[in-house]
Amino acid sequence: MKKVVLFAFNGELMCFLHVLLNALDMKEHGFEVKIVIEGSATKLIPDFAIEGNLLNGPYNKVQAENLIDGVCKACATKMGTAEDAKTMGLALLGDMWGHPSMAKYLEDGYEVITF
Repeated sequence: MKKVVLFAFNGELMCFLHVLLNALDMKEHGFEVKIVIEGSATKLIPDFAIEGNLLNGPYNKVQAENLIDGVCKACATKMGTAEDAKTMGLALLGDMWGHPSMAKYLEDGYEVITF
């Protein structure tokens, strides 16, 4: 099985929407896929829970499939969304100076794709 981790750095709504959609598509095609929310994308976390927001439906599907591995602890703290992430049950990742390590995923056999 192909293993892919999508590192979402871009905080632009439409770009992040494509991360969610691609993760769902990859899962449907038999990939083992994870999402890591990084950089300015962490500012979008509160929008995930807003009924009617463009991200809400795809986010709920991604969550139901357990595809979000976590959120960058340092970036979410800087963007003021770390508590939102915790409230939503998203893990804060910070094994590389407060940020998620891509090397860890590579060592685990994942291909890393950045958005």
